[in-house]
Amino acid sequence: MNPQVTRPGGVGRLGAQTVSRIGYGAMQLARLAEDPDAARAVVRRAVELGVDHIDTAHFYGSGFVNGILGTTLTADDDVVVVTKVGAERDPDGGPIPLRLAQRPEQLRASVEANLRSLGREQLPVVNLRRADVGPGLRAAGDQVVDLDDQLAEMVSLRDEGLIGAIGLSAVSLEAVQRALPAGIVCVQNAYSLVSRGDEALLQLCGQEGIAWVPFYPLGGAWPGLPKVVDEPAVVRVAQRLDRTPAQIGQAWLLAHAPHALLIPGTAAVEHLEANLAVGDVVLDAEAMTELGTVPSREGNITLA
Repeated sequence: MNPQVTRPGGVGRLGAQTVSRIGYGAMQLARLAEDPDAARAVVRRAVELGVDHIDTAHFYGSGFVNGILGTTLTADDDVVVVTKVGAERDPDGGPIPLRLAQRPEQLRASVEANLRSLGREQLPVVNLRRADVGPGLRAAGDQVVDLDDQLAEMVSLRDEGLIGAIGLSAVSLEAVQRALPAGIVCVQNAYSLVSRGDEALLQLCGQEGIAWVPFYPLGGAWPGLPKVVDEPAVVRVAQRLDRTPAQIGQAWLLAHAPHALLIPGTAAVEHLEANLAVGDVVLDAEAMTELGTVPSREGNITLA
């Protein structure tokens, strides 16, 4: 990373890695499948602005997103690429174009697919996406797999050098407590100002030095879930600080949890720049007090 570039949001920890607290979630690049040059431009701009960790998965765009990252990022960029396993593209379609892939052999196959599509010999961090909590799919049939069996496979992959570190996603507090002996470096769960049901898990991660990486950080990603940007308190703070409600919602996450890392996603350079500018937002005591009045309203929408 260019030492003259400031890390957006300041410095955070991702296992043994030092990274910018605001990274980039690459999923939306799949929308640019017909314009790969535009996709590469978004990635290059993120790196230029100091992003040094990017979240991805082989099932984003059926390998397209990983391919863009693999051909755009260089060793000199020194970017930590975090990927995930536990799901795969569903060729039959459905409410969402994914299906779970939880069995140990499927986890290994997904790691190998990520390695191929990224063009790498090792994946720095791999998140095991469970289906225990939050909106999304739920496991059934042969996809109901014991966490210990999955962790044994992930540890084997780490011992073989195919992955560098293990994270967890869509998991309960109890699951993370069980997984601690395996050496967990990050947890990705749905969490926002309006959905704070995982507060005890967030605190455990802080105590254990585990990065907290919230997805759906502005809520509202599923029908019926509340949206951070619609909260009157958020709107008022945004107006007073001359920021957007989305920036305030993300800035609250950084202020609320020092071990939080953000991975906002977009397919547009302008939106990317607005997301990274969250690192410059300073929430004073008045703002934090007002945002603290926002109620947490949990949603648990699933697609079995």
